[in-house]
Amino acid sequence: MSGKDAGERLSTYRGKRHFDSTAEPEGDGGPGEDGDAGHRFVVQIHDATTLHFDFRLEVEGVLKSWSVPKGPSTDPHDKRLAMPTEDHPLEYRTFEGVIPRGEYGAGPVIVWDTGTYEPLKADFARALEKGHVSFRLRGAKLRGAWALTRFRSGEEGEREAWLLVKENDGRAGSAHGTPDPARARSALSGRTLRGVAEAGGPAPDFI
Repeated sequence: MSGKDAGERLSTYRGKRHFDSTAEPEGDGGPGEDGDAGHRFVVQIHDATTLHFDFRLEVEGVLKSWSVPKGPSTDPHDKRLAMPTEDHPLEYRTFEGVIPRGEYGAGPVIVWDTGTYEPLKADFARALEKGHVSFRLRGAKLRGAWALTRFRSGEEGEREAWLLVKENDGRAGSAHGTPDPARARSALSGRTLRGVAEAGGPAPDFI
């Protein structure tokens, strides 16, 4: 990850989208807008070709992103598949709305959880490059220590793959667990995916 600025890291993201059609943020690669800049996370639920969760951690000016088909689980015995996707701009942390038909990832998106995280390794970006990070989440719903571990490198034609696992701490097995994505409500607006889809277009600015 080192050696590239945030703008370069967003080239794949921008290349997949038409910003005259989608309300998704183009992103300027700038710093965060509050005192927690550099240590924020978001979990979005996205009903696209497949219904899935998107787990994003702010690292070096972008949101490092993984698609988690079954969503995060607070049960330490659950090892949830997490497939890396392109880096997203920091502004995506508050994106909620409908990506229009014909656009990449068309479908409704809600912000299921958002907050800050504490890296549990000194050089978090370097540890991520090596394939294992641990961190403590402080979200509206997800809290406590978690780990992301790469188990498939993506070399020799294989697709890179990770596991997202809850650490066995005092927050393990808490009531929030993994939500039913069809009934889950946004941490920002209180809306469900269906509510967002029926309203259409982007949500108001919440933050």
